[in-house]
Parts: sequence; structure tokens; C-alpha cells
Amino acid sequence: MKPENDSHVSEFILLGFSEKSDLQFLIFAIFLSMYLITIFGNLLIILAVSSDPHLHTPMYFFLSNLSFADICFTSTTIPKMLVNIKQECKAITYGGCITQMCFVMIFGGVDDLLLTVMAYDRFVAICHPLNYTAIMNPRLCGLLVLASWITCSLTSLFHSFLVLRLSFCEDLEIPNFFCELKLLVQLACSDTFLNNVGMYFSAVLLVCGPLIGILYSYSKIASSISRISTVQGKYKAFSTCVSHIAVVSLFYCTLLAVYLSSAGAHSSESSSTASVMYTVVSPMLNPFIYSLRNKDIKRALKAFLLKGTAKGQLS
Repeated sequence: MKPENDSHVSEFILLGFSEKSDLQFLIFAIFLSMYLITIFGNLLIILAVSSDPHLHTPMYFFLSNLSFADICFTSTTIPKMLVNIKQECKAITYGGCITQMCFVMIFGGVDDLLLTVMAYDRFVAICHPLNYTAIMNPRLCGLLVLASWITCSLTSLFHSFLVLRLSFCEDLEIPNFFCELKLLVQLACSDTFLNNVGMYFSAVLLVCGPLIGILYSYSKIASSISRISTVQGKYKAFSTCVSHIAVVSLFYCTLLAVYLSSAGAHSSESSSTASVMYTVVSPMLNPFIYSLRNKDIKRALKAFLLKGTAKGQLS
């Protein structure tokens, strides 16, 4: 029987993870814990940076924006999934699905572009240290962050507009725990040529372009570090990049794993598990990566927590 074309869809079904009832509580507990850790960890980074004048530098300004984007990124997907598990319902309204897809693209794209901006910041700091303050001035830093948000917002709105013009078949099951652009387009019965062209263009603009920029920055950084005469100088220069390299590697490796998995796997469980890596695991680990090897962040966090404890005791 040929599927009917329905342009007036009321809701989609998010297949998500395992349908076994005995696993639902475990899944709920795991994702609630991961969500709370993500919110708490990234919020601490933001509060530490804002409360310590020594951290009012371009690198930490970008880091606090990255933490804010990570909080928004996970908040776009995980709460809805937790509500669905609690209510034993997998439905999401048409409007809710489009809105979720829109915000996922915005915050995921901002994450990507901010990592590129942070690579540029490290490039200027190591390759042009004498001109660092002049180049990475507050105005440029603000413009770079603003440009990242505007670019991702416009791209997301463009894709949302293209999806709104699609009509969908009877099969409205999304093999994931959130509404993803590619999966939504695959469910459409109408012509998706413009959507596919738009997705390829966005992949070049927001994935390939930033990755090339990051690789170029680090090739120049590696070249500059190799010219430093002392081992101690090399170590000091390289240590300022370790955390960022780790976060970039985590983000792109998990993103690559998602698309390799989606190309080879056909089950919703496999697709959802792969998507968890870059939508949940990466934002959760970022605060730990930046704080474990960063003495400035550790000092600021300690001072912030001690200040909060002292205020609590006084009150």
C-alpha cells in the first residue's frame, strides 16, 4: 500500500532508545545524572570566569560562551526525552519538533564555530604574542562571538523554513531521541532537493570550513612551537593548547561517529546511542577537560566555592 501524503502533521514519534520497560528507569536515571552534571559543570565555568578578574581574557571569554552554548544544547534535547520516558509517551508535536530541530542546529553550530574562534585565539597568542592584546581586543572578541550566533541562527532559520514547506507520509517515526534535520527530511514525501542542497552547503560552511580553520591554526602553532629553543618554552606553549585540542578532538570524533553510525546502522537504538556522544557526552566532559589541566580555572573555582561557602555560613 502506498503511503499517503499528509501536509498537516500533528505530531512525530521519537523512537529513542530501548522499548524494554525494565530499562526505562535506568535510562532516565543515567540521562538525568548526565544532564545535571552538564548543567552544573558548565555553570561553574561561567561563574568562575565572570567572578575572577584574572580570567577576563579572550580565551576565557570564549570558554564561558562555549559553556553557555553547551548548557543550551543539552537543554534542547534531554528534558523532552526525560519527560517522554516519565510519561511513557514518545510523541512530540509538529511545532515542537521543528522548534527543537531549529535550536539543536543553532547551539550545535555555535559550539563548532566557537571552537574555531578559540583555535584562532591560540594561534594569535603563540604565533604573534607581542601583538596578541592589540589583535584580540574586546571589540573583535565580541564580534567573533556575535558572528557565530548570527551565522548559526540564520542557517537554522533557513533550514527550518525549507522543512516547513515539506509534506510528510504516514510513517512519522524518527529513529532518534530528538528531532534531527537529516532524519526529518528523510521522512518527507515531497521533493527534498533544496533541503539536501542546503544540508550539503551547511556541512561545508559549519563543519568542513571550521575544521580546516582549526587544522590550519594548529599547523602554524606547531611550526612556531618547533622553533622555540628551550624544552620548557615548548612545553609552556603547548600546554596552553592541550585542553582545546582535547575538546576539538572529542567534538569532531563524536560527530564523525554519529554520521558513520547513521550511514551503517538502521536501528533507532544505534542511531540514538551515536547521537548521545556529541549532544550529551561532549558538553558534559568539556568542563572537566578545561578544569583538570588548567590552574587558573582551578584557582577561580576554588575561590568562588570558598566565597559561596563563607556567605552561606554568615547567613
